[in-house]
Amino acid sequence: MTKAVVASEWLKLRSINSTYQTIGVAALMVVLGAVWTLYAGSLSDERGPTRAAAPEQGFLPLVQASLALLGVFAISSEYATGMVRSSLTVVPRRSVLLVAKAGVVGAVTFVGAMAILLVTYLTSRLIAGDRFLGFNESSFTADLPMLLASGLSVTVLALVGLGLGCATRSTAAGIVSVVSLLFVLPGVAPYLPAPWNTRVATFMLPNLVPQIAGERLSRRLGDGLLPPWAALTVLVSYAAVALTIALYLFRKRDA
Repeated sequence: MTKAVVASEWLKLRSINSTYQTIGVAALMVVLGAVWTLYAGSLSDERGPTRAAAPEQGFLPLVQASLALLGVFAISSEYATGMVRSSLTVVPRRSVLLVAKAGVVGAVTFVGAMAILLVTYLTSRLIAGDRFLGFNESSFTADLPMLLASGLSVTVLALVGLGLGCATRSTAAGIVSVVSLLFVLPGVAPYLPAPWNTRVATFMLPNLVPQIAGERLSRRLGDGLLPPWAALTVLVSYAAVALTIALYLFRKRDA
């Protein structure tokens, strides 16, 4: 039964246009990364060595937001069409249904995010060549923790989107919730009175990625408060909390 449910969820995810649209928007990172590298390279040719942000980091919010919406649409589209009721007639155990959907969404977003990040990474380095652009001075091995942390953050955001979409049963509410977690709250946190600005910002979802990779948060916020294992735990907790709330409400309410 479990394999059949997973196969069904995979089929449903492939059947909605929003899946391809969100992945397509996320894949624009490759194009934007190439354009950014070309621009940074032209500055380097004119002015000498230039320090530019790594494309796979600078455009990460695009991938995070796009694939978070994939998670929202994966469940909200079923509520909009009434398909969720049909699914429950076949799979009465709601926990099985939600876990299967979360597994499919998580796998698709992790594979998709890592593919986009790696292609962006390799393309930007090939375009940069032997010019010093700052982001191309480290080896792939040194950059791998950041790439993996970035891919995991995208997966977590997609699962958060799935959980919030299920909890709210609304595409608009799910999108607003995800945007708030990804952009609004992290943007407000640095302006809190010290030392709360650093403490709160440390636990904001976008700021967990550099901490997992053992890098600085930013010049303004410094090194942060969490070691990599703790930052990873907090990141995973976002998805765990969102899905737990979703499962509780999914069981309590009528479809």
